[in-house]
Amino acid sequence: MTAVANDPSPPPLIAIIDDDPLFLETLAGNLADSGYEVQAWQSGEAFLTSLDSSLRPDLALLDWKMPDLNGIEVLRRMRASEVLLPVIFLTVLSDQIFEEAALLGGAVDFIEKSRSFTILERRIQLILGRAAPPVTKPDSPVAVGDLGLDTESRRAYWQGRLVELTVGEFAMVQALAAKAGRDVSYRELYDAGRGKGFHAGSGDDGYRTNVRASIKRIREKFKALDPDFEQIGNYPGFGYLWLANQDDAG
Repeated sequence: MTAVANDPSPPPLIAIIDDDPLFLETLAGNLADSGYEVQAWQSGEAFLTSLDSSLRPDLALLDWKMPDLNGIEVLRRMRASEVLLPVIFLTVLSDQIFEEAALLGGAVDFIEKSRSFTILERRIQLILGRAAPPVTKPDSPVAVGDLGLDTESRRAYWQGRLVELTVGEFAMVQALAAKAGRDVSYRELYDAGRGKGFHAGSGDDGYRTNVRASIKRIREKFKALDPDFEQIGNYPGFGYLWLANQDDAG
């Protein structure tokens, strides 16, 4: 039994949007058994209509390939209507281009349907704030130079300004900051952002490509606030590090 089932607060409401009725039934049953409240829709249009009726789930699990309205368009319409609930894409599409499009569109995670329910549940727990972050204790703010991390809300700040990181990106920054001045391996960063046991991409070292892409996005988000940002260093062939002092970045 999960921690959700023992939580005295009302259970989180999870929306599932998928055109496969068998998959819907199976996933909804697993989530309900884990203590979540679940509502399911077999089309994006039906889900968006329900949102217009003031339904507000705590999190949405969204399929990409659906006949009437694909998942990325559902997400775009949600964001255009300022519906900001977290979205996890749960799909058979594994190419990195789809993952990048999902994250750039505002999703917080992208998980292949072939992954185990245990991995999905762990990601849900992290996103809903019902599990401790992997590096530091919850409710413990972290400050490293101009970087501030709120580990309870999973928000990062640079020079006092919010950096719009996804949950996985925040976990990677947190892992780097926790070892400021020391190298953090590709594998450790991947596990921080995705969770141990998560599919690492194609090939034995597929996780490296994933981490490189994630670090590139993270750097771009910091640079959008500070064009001189050079805080994340690279140790070729091993991983990355958070430079202990900004002056060291040159």
